[in-house]
Amino acid sequence: MVELLLLAPEDSVETVSDALSFELGALSVSVEDADADTGAEHALFGEPGLPAPRGGWQRSVLRALFASEEEATEAATLLLSQDWAGQVHVQALAAVPDQDWVRLTQSQFAPVDITPSFWIVPSWHEAPAAATRVIRLDPGLAFGTGTHPTTRMCLRWIARHAPQRASTWQRVLDYGCGSGILAIGAALHGACGIDAVDIDPAAVESTRSNAIANGVALNAALPDAASGAYALVLANILATPLKLLAPLLCGLVAPGGDLVLAGILERQADELEQAYAPWCTLEVADHEDGWILMTAHKDPPP
Repeated sequence: MVELLLLAPEDSVETVSDALSFELGALSVSVEDADADTGAEHALFGEPGLPAPRGGWQRSVLRALFASEEEATEAATLLLSQDWAGQVHVQALAAVPDQDWVRLTQSQFAPVDITPSFWIVPSWHEAPAAATRVIRLDPGLAFGTGTHPTTRMCLRWIARHAPQRASTWQRVLDYGCGSGILAIGAALHGACGIDAVDIDPAAVESTRSNAIANGVALNAALPDAASGAYALVLANILATPLKLLAPLLCGLVAPGGDLVLAGILERQADELEQAYAPWCTLEVADHEDGWILMTAHKDPPP
């Protein structure tokens, strides 16, 4: 493998990237800030739910991977001969040492502790000796591996409340299930009658596969499958869709049931409280790294 490094201005990055990927045979192309770790570095991506401050960095380094030095050299020659590539420059052409990419990728994902006895463990790791409940989950196409604070807070809530409430969790809904990690966590803590729904068919398939791998029973489907009343409704999405879904999610919580929401930044707490106020009273139940968990309990009728 050979890596071709190019320096390009902001207005050329997309054109160069497309040319490398679709016309010049690059196996992969990545883009990074050429001024990273200097005084000229600037943030490109905004907070979740907000537009990016800018469309690109002022100067970018493009790393293009080729199967051979000949292919990389030919690609660079053809690229620089284009009229629009006058400000594109070759920085380096270097051989990439052979590596065990599978092992390298796996090394980035270690077991994650939710509580001292409840862990998320990739399939290639041994479970810690203290783990009495384990979710076996590998990184995949769907969101939710347990490394994000929002996922950890939801699972932590389940683990903390299961001793008192699991006997009532006869119907549970994971809305926006992603990998199915919350639904699986609820099942491992005694929940049954679990519906896990997502708008993404890939997430539905991922949830089904992960449920089988963990030996739990649940129904994974598209959102239309969510109906009736649930003793526990979990939704780890983002603040904007959570606000739009307020009447739907609140209407799915059974009397005496709980609503658990995540994907919310600390500064968005008031927005969510106001959005849900006509149906329930949301409170901040947990926080981690700038994210919060908000919950509401639906009182049974007198």
